[in-house]
Amino acid sequence: MAVKKSDLYSSLWASCNELRGGMDASQYKDYVLFMLFIKYVSDKYADSDDFAPPVVIPAGAAFKDMVALKGNKEIGDKINKQIIAPLVEANSRLAQSDFPNFNDPNKLGDGDEMVGRLTNLIAIFQKPELDFSKNSAENDDLLGDAYEYLMRHFATESGKSKGQFYTPSEVSRVIAQVIGISPETSVGSTSVYDPTCGSGSLLLKVAAQAGKQITLEGQEKDVSTAGLARMNMILHGFPTANILGGSSTLANPKFKDGEQLRTYDYVVANPPFSDKAWSTGITPSTDPYQRFNWGSHQPNRATTPTCCTSSAA
Repeated sequence: MAVKKSDLYSSLWASCNELRGGMDASQYKDYVLFMLFIKYVSDKYADSDDFAPPVVIPAGAAFKDMVALKGNKEIGDKINKQIIAPLVEANSRLAQSDFPNFNDPNKLGDGDEMVGRLTNLIAIFQKPELDFSKNSAENDDLLGDAYEYLMRHFATESGKSKGQFYTPSEVSRVIAQVIGISPETSVGSTSVYDPTCGSGSLLLKVAAQAGKQITLEGQEKDVSTAGLARMNMILHGFPTANILGGSSTLANPKFKDGEQLRTYDYVVANPPFSDKAWSTGITPSTDPYQRFNWGSHQPNRATTPTCCTSSAA
């Protein structure tokens, strides 16, 4: 029987309430979303006999092993070392920076306060109605949609712009339709790139419009948001999507073929329009990739408007 959306949402907000007080929404979202992620992948893949499951869950690093740590005085340190570290080591597309520090007294409290808070947080996801192992394939998006639902509300509650890590689904759907991707125009090798991918919601909406498994790649400046994107891809059934983070796409584009920018069938973006210092780290007039020729006031010189090609921006 599939997990009910109402059960999932109520459990997620209960976990938010458990964490409120020690940190603001922009921080505790990382803990809630990790719990959502580890519970889902454990239910789906911990006992998988697939030759190459989308996520490898090492022995001793599943959600049930977190349950065994409830009440342990070293629960935070053990989650870091016995759950998160092996998970990262076993999955090359995950990084340590994707996950929060479960042994941070500044956010989770000292001593018994940390033990109680993490014990209660694990218990929330331990509820029998949150069993994702029986979820049928057509309902798998329930969790991914809940993931985006939480990010949207976290952005509002923390007072940050939703665009900082989330593109509203309505905007994403419009962009996906505008570029013309569809089941008829796409194949497995069809590639889509987002140079400012945030949590990956725009890439996922484009993939949904394509109606099949396509190649997804994205770059995101904020390391923690890039981590959200990687988890979001896994939750939506795109575990091989390639998300790279840690630097500006303009100053340090990471998707290249040799010395040239990689090209794609489709490039989409909801860039940070409010960024006043967008040129930090680059000199547009001498850009080695010639990305800024369009509108550069060079009379009598024929140039290809890079905004309209398939080259990565």
